[in-house]
Amino acid sequence: MPSYTPPIADFEFLMFDVLEIEKHADLRGYAELDRATVHDVLEGAGKFMSEVLQPLNQSGDEEGCHFENGVVRTPKGFKEAYKAYCESGWNRLGVPEQFGGAGLPILLTFAVAEMGSSANQAFSMYPGLTSAAYSALLATGAPWMREHVASKMIAGEWTGTMCLTEPHCGTDLRLMKTKAVEQPDGTYRLSGTKIFISGGDHDLTPNIIHMVIAKIPDENGKIRDDLSTVNFFMVPKFLVSEDGKMGARNGVSTGSIEKKMGIKANATAVLNFDEAVAWRLGPKPQPKPAEPSAKKSSSAGMSGMFGMMNAARLGVGVQGVAVAEVAYQNAAAYAKERLVGRSLTGPKAPDKPADPEIVHPDVRRMLLFARTAAEGGRALATFISFNLGVASSNRSAEEKQTAADIGDLLTPVIKAFCTDMGFDAANAAMQVFGGHGYIRDHGMEQFVRDSRINQTYEGANGVQALDLVGRKLARNGGRAPFALFKMINDFLAAETGDAMKPFVAPVKKGLDCLQEATVWLAENGLKNPDNAGAASVDYLRMFGLVTVGYLWARIAKAALAKLAAKPANAAFYEAKLISARFWMERMMPDTASLSERIKAGADTLMTLDAANF
Repeated sequence: MPSYTPPIADFEFLMFDVLEIEKHADLRGYAELDRATVHDVLEGAGKFMSEVLQPLNQSGDEEGCHFENGVVRTPKGFKEAYKAYCESGWNRLGVPEQFGGAGLPILLTFAVAEMGSSANQAFSMYPGLTSAAYSALLATGAPWMREHVASKMIAGEWTGTMCLTEPHCGTDLRLMKTKAVEQPDGTYRLSGTKIFISGGDHDLTPNIIHMVIAKIPDENGKIRDDLSTVNFFMVPKFLVSEDGKMGARNGVSTGSIEKKMGIKANATAVLNFDEAVAWRLGPKPQPKPAEPSAKKSSSAGMSGMFGMMNAARLGVGVQGVAVAEVAYQNAAAYAKERLVGRSLTGPKAPDKPADPEIVHPDVRRMLLFARTAAEGGRALATFISFNLGVASSNRSAEEKQTAADIGDLLTPVIKAFCTDMGFDAANAAMQVFGGHGYIRDHGMEQFVRDSRINQTYEGANGVQALDLVGRKLARNGGRAPFALFKMINDFLAAETGDAMKPFVAPVKKGLDCLQEATVWLAENGLKNPDNAGAASVDYLRMFGLVTVGYLWARIAKAALAKLAAKPANAAFYEAKLISARFWMERMMPDTASLSERIKAGADTLMTLDAANF
């Protein structure tokens, strides 16, 4: 059975030595983030995740969820673990205190979320999606929903979902067919089918609050294939009165649960809505004429839906980091124990029949890749969460705007880049086990299977790349990328010491490639949008390599400063420098080849007739 040790020291290093959060006590919630408090939260959460959730990961995968006679049951132990999770308060760390939470900033809740996903990704999705759902209700719901519905979700009494995808419609919401018809009492009757709904039905709580997008028919009763009538709704499994009491079963039923490659302990459901009572979220939109030119949704509640989706995308990026971490830990432990062959430079364990696997350079390459993917991704998540904290602070308008721009810009990057890295890291870690990685006993193949979904859901990674290239780069005249590039350039220009040269020079080369590719896209993507589409995935990967490379350089700077004080745990900081060097030597050079692929354009991709594929 695999094991998991929460990387508490790494979280604390990033927070206190790299970001130096003690210098930012003015940010909301940061005044309470002293070292002792942060350590206690991380240690307590890590203990729960590793001792309660992690032992259920492999057994939950083997048992899976059950669907019998229209009822969904989670694997053995999940119901009890969920109750304990909520009673311990891990589900509401970031909730404002006035709503019953601890009011901790996202900087710390991201860390706890990562540990939960490392321990048991399938389990962690239940409270994770609930958090996204109640956050949307707090932002856009009516007062009675915030008081009586969101409060029960925050307490863990009820859970929540996101219901977006339909059998014929994933990312392209224009093609949605689910409709909601207004009733005289102001509610709606919602009908349609949603698929791939994570946590869509289960036995963890008596009620599930579905957050659903649907179209309101125009005055002619027609559903149009555009976004003009897309709205956001709350649809509970069991009806809820305005005083919070649970009533009769709503018109929501489970058609099936998916037979999946991974995350088998999370019930991914097909949900059928049949005249279900629904409450539209946000102020009532003004009616618009049924002209075909209407494109944008008239629902003010859609901001809540997009907020929920963005939070989910950040969360999935953290899941990519989480699987890289736990896969690396188990592969490193195995490589130090498994005897296989002799070192190329002579026996390292002459008293044994063979040397441990870790003596071999290629094994170390795979391990260092997985390690730097996890630690670099963690640094990216921490960096983004810090900027989100600045964006919601009382600092100057300019500083808040820059932080918000960077957080928005990097949302598709963390989702796509960190889930790609997470899958690749899990795959490399499985390879370290050789044939033993392919069988179920060691649990490595589960990490590969579970992590694969992270590249697909909450907007497939190709969609994230199109979002970055097609929307985020040019928004507000390119204000966000210019701000990030300036931040990196300013850091590089300031680090002129010899000790930092191995870390500064590679990032500078990578940044030059990234800026050159950005200019190329601006010039060639406008001429031919297919050029932007063809370049998008490579561009996002380059963006991730450079941004994480910048963060590795900051990590190296902090590690050098700590080593200068001759600490007792010098090995921790020395390992950081080795990991940073690996990223610079083995990962940053990819920016040059990615640049060439980007500039190849779309001609070759688009020339072959579809019939010849």
